[in-house]
Amino acid sequence: MPDPTTYRPAPGTIPTEPGVYKFRAPDGRVIYVGKAKNLRNRLSNYFADLSTLHPRTRRMVTTAGSVEWTVVGTEVEALQLEYNWIKQFDPRFNVRYRDDKTYPMLAVSVGEEIPRLFVYRGPRRKGVRYFGPYSHAWAIRETLDQLLRVFPARTCSTGVLKRHQQLGRPCLLGYIGKCSAPCVGRVSVDEHRAIVDDFCDFLAGRTTRLIKQVERKMLEASEDLDFERAARLRDDLGALHKALEKQSVVLGDGTDADVVAFAYDDLEVAVQVFHVRDGRVRGQRGWVVERVESAESPELVEQFLTQFYGGESDQARRSGLDEADARGVVPRQILVPEMPADAGQLSAWLGGIRGTAVRIRVPRRGDKKDLAETVRRNAEQALALHKLKRAGDLTTRSAALQGIQDALDLDDAPLRIECVDISHVQGTDVVASLVVFEDGLAKKSDYRHYAIKEAAGDGHSDDVASIAEVTRRRFKRHRADAQTDAGTGGPDGGGAHNGDADGGDLAPEASIDPATGRPRRFAYPPNLYLVDGGAPQVAAAAEVLDELGVTDVALAGLAKRLEEVWLPGDDEPVILPRGSEALYLLQRVRDEAHRFAISFHRSKRSRRMTASALDAVPGLGEVRRTALVRHFGSLARLREATVDEMTQVPGIGAATARTIAEHLHGGPTTDDPATDAPGTPADPPTEVGEKDDAAETIERTGETAQ
Repeated sequence: MPDPTTYRPAPGTIPTEPGVYKFRAPDGRVIYVGKAKNLRNRLSNYFADLSTLHPRTRRMVTTAGSVEWTVVGTEVEALQLEYNWIKQFDPRFNVRYRDDKTYPMLAVSVGEEIPRLFVYRGPRRKGVRYFGPYSHAWAIRETLDQLLRVFPARTCSTGVLKRHQQLGRPCLLGYIGKCSAPCVGRVSVDEHRAIVDDFCDFLAGRTTRLIKQVERKMLEASEDLDFERAARLRDDLGALHKALEKQSVVLGDGTDADVVAFAYDDLEVAVQVFHVRDGRVRGQRGWVVERVESAESPELVEQFLTQFYGGESDQARRSGLDEADARGVVPRQILVPEMPADAGQLSAWLGGIRGTAVRIRVPRRGDKKDLAETVRRNAEQALALHKLKRAGDLTTRSAALQGIQDALDLDDAPLRIECVDISHVQGTDVVASLVVFEDGLAKKSDYRHYAIKEAAGDGHSDDVASIAEVTRRRFKRHRADAQTDAGTGGPDGGGAHNGDADGGDLAPEASIDPATGRPRRFAYPPNLYLVDGGAPQVAAAAEVLDELGVTDVALAGLAKRLEEVWLPGDDEPVILPRGSEALYLLQRVRDEAHRFAISFHRSKRSRRMTASALDAVPGLGEVRRTALVRHFGSLARLREATVDEMTQVPGIGAATARTIAEHLHGGPTTDDPATDAPGTPADPPTEVGEKDDAAETIERTGETAQ
């Protein structure tokens, strides 16, 4: 691994002008390209103390073997040069917005004598006008089918056109009225081009004139008593309105803009772009790409706008489009989630491509903000769907399991993986979760909860000790089950309940084995036992396994900070490729254990807080407190309950219910909460409902899952 200090340039030799820099690997390959207003300030950041760098930046500088730079005159020139070098060298540590598919567009071959309407995928061509792109080809065909009754333009291929010109009779579409049949002279070439022009105007957003024209013709036919023609025009008008419904107005001021949104995690970035023309969404595109550096939203915005619009413009020029058409790929306005650092220079560069000013802005209110929020939700859903597809694909899961086997040097693929995680709030209510994945998929029936008994003497959670306790309880339970199955005595196979020394709390959906009527057991050990943590946690779990004589279980730890895999007794971690399916699967197992631990911790804390609020109620014992908590679910709901509702709980009489209500409300109460005594208002309800977003949980409550 190269040491950055070996190739660090002397600070005085780095210029202070704007420029573009390249990091090269020892073999000469360019691995990262960046730009800077001040090269000296930017490059100095890369050669700071490695411990202060972001993990991915650290990996980049330790992979590189040299750095070089080029000074330019302006920041706009730096932006252009950066784009050209990224396109030329394809550096591995730059985000690359390359789509793995082409989007369908509705094309009109205006360059032909008899223009044709057709669905098209691929690079733009000269003499063809495009509308879109669209997410699905079927949506284009459905819209085209509706509009052909109003604009009966040619949709057949050149070969079909020539054949019917020779035959002297139209095709089926000509007979059913969905083609004006210019091939047999039913309309002239000029009349057919007028139909195509009206079709293009309608798709371009100039719809009001066309709708009024059809309405006027319908009324004229009705006044002339030509009711058959009036009925056809009425149906045409309905088809136009139906097509417009699929392109509803999202920006009332008729704005031309592209709306961009991002959703990302540590590994991948999802991008969604809505193309709005004349206030209507004309197309949509989406990407999910690898996040190969520590770029946050402003940097992602700059990188995407540079690569996307630069690439679109280059592709348009390679396709032979006119300069005006090539510039048309950049809209007048681009709405982004956050402003990039060099927004002025980026606007100037995009304006140079378009030929007129381009405005980049963040929507703050109104329709534009609502649309930006819609695009953001689409990006989040695209990222979630992408991960779901990866998890559900058998080939991908097989590759992930094989990758884990190879990386950890296991004898067999880890078909069963168990992962343990610890959750607490500053050492209180310490709980653990154990999740199970089989064949790369979650097996929720085998999930377990553990209430940690051992606590550090200083009042703070000792995560290493907690990992050791969970490991001991889990494998003591397995050993006891194995002895029972072998007929050597031991426990009767009953499941572990809260507080058992050798077991954990069963997941609710898996508490009873339908075959025996008893709680389920762990019938066999995992192939891989994964702990959330680094070397100390792995060492603690390994010590317990050695103590219990467990030798057939592989052990590893996944550290959050650098996503490193630690093995027992190793001084250095195993580094899996960032884009590998093996690392993705391990992260998914770890994240699921984190989510499950947070959920159990919150529910336990909620029950404790509710029970403690009832401790001071005279005459209310533990059994009836528990019954109240189970019946109402939370202290907030119990506070809102009337005396009559409390008496529905077994063991709670009217007098006890009134005592509970008075205690919770701070004064006398009746069956009607609205009649509480003046000056003793009920406490505001406290929301304790569960949410699955672990990040929001940490921010709101300070919970940590180690």
